[in-house]
Amino acid sequence: MNLIKWNPFSELEDISSRLNQIFGRSAASATAGHEMMKVADWAPSVDISETDQAFLIKAEIPGVKKEDVKVTVDNGVLTIQGERKMEKEEKGKTFHRIERSYGSFVRSFRVPAGVDDSKAKAEFKDGMINVTLPKSEKAKSKSVEIAVA
Repeated sequence: MNLIKWNPFSELEDISSRLNQIFGRSAASATAGHEMMKVADWAPSVDISETDQAFLIKAEIPGVKKEDVKVTVDNGVLTIQGERKMEKEEKGKTFHRIERSYGSFVRSFRVPAGVDDSKAKAEFKDGMINVTLPKSEKAKSKSVEIAVA
């Protein structure tokens, strides 16, 4: 487990982006010493788990086509990005309510130390993208029995 330095401004930034999302605004924000963050229209829900062999990331992206999704690992950061396109309005069809989010999305995660990102795999199935980040051999947990004297 890695310790991460707490940055109180990141929480304020998160609150600000949530309020902007509620009120339908999208504003880019900059963090101290970092480049401008990508602004997304929505963000998929993600589950991250770990086994002895790998880290597993599962993201819900229903209604998104495989060709509209891009998964990359660059400089220790895993990024899942894409776009869910809105249905075109058809003649004679009236929408009474639209609650699903449309537009671009992006989620980024720092890859833990000990991951062999050159062997990363992504699978798209049934509105889910499953990313597997295998651990390198030296990072896999080993059980060592110690004799008690």
